[in-house]
Amino acid sequence: LGMFSELKFLVPWGHVAAKAWGHSEGHPVLCLHGWLDNANTFDKLIPLLPRGCYYVAMDFSGHGLSSHRPAGCPYHFLDYVTDVRRVAEALQWRRFTLMGHSMGGAVAGMFCFLYPEMVNKLILLESLGFLLAPEDTEAWLKSKRRVIDRLLSLEAKPQTPKARSPEAALQRLLEANSHLTVEGGAILLKRGATETPAG
Repeated sequence: LGMFSELKFLVPWGHVAAKAWGHSEGHPVLCLHGWLDNANTFDKLIPLLPRGCYYVAMDFSGHGLSSHRPAGCPYHFLDYVTDVRRVAEALQWRRFTLMGHSMGGAVAGMFCFLYPEMVNKLILLESLGFLLAPEDTEAWLKSKRRVIDRLLSLEAKPQTPKARSPEAALQRLLEANSHLTVEGGAILLKRGATETPAG
């Protein structure tokens, strides 16, 4: 398992980089590094682990060879969880093992909590995983999973803006904002819409 290959997954702000050991038919294991580390953190460990697995160690956004998020965009824990989801999707992994070190363990724990159906094993190295007050779990789970799923489905859609007549655009704005008057909607639309030959 000494030999590895480099992988690259496209994301809206660039790419997420990863390195992989073993055969892609092997049992999938996604490896998550710690705070300010990168995928090389697993270089000495992977060769000691069981063969028959396909180990993919990703660089979180802004780490290793992965693209940084745009300037001024913070790095939230949930964004790292979303990165994991993107990589799993790109690899077409339905169910896999997660191995996380330190901060990567916290991200792995949060991912397990949000997507238990996708994880068959969780391995934590120097990490507690993810802890929430019991009374918060249900609401947190629902809202955060919805945020990630909605974001990824929006990105999957083709990005061609719809052209509407000024009347149809106003109608749409009023439907989305029940508190708006027709006059108020028209005022917002002047600056909130762009006129093109198509509408």
